Amino acid sequence: MTSPPPRVNDLRVDEGKTDLAEMSFEDALRALEQVVRRLEGGEVPLDESIALYERGEKLRGHCQARLDAAQARIEAIVQGADGKPAGTRPFDAPGDLGT
Repeated sequence: MTSPPPRVNDLRVDEGKTDLAEMSFEDALRALEQVVRRLEGGEVPLDESIALYERGEKLRGHCQARLDAAQARIEAIVQGADGKPAGTRPFDAPGDLGT
């Protein structure tokens, strides 16, 4: 007799029914937070912990990809010599505060 697949708040974590590509960043982050809470709670059997960890890794990767895509779209406004906007450049281009 086999046990039912592990669940995270009534979502089957090992069936891949939730297409990560279609999840918003916010939905994926909420799902990842649920996974972390379950794992940190320490009450999850080993097999379910492994399935939760694997789901969490997929969710983490999805969130990172969404953040990377958002960062690539951000542009900084470039000021001309007269102090007026003269165009835009990628946010992480040389000359930013962090570079």
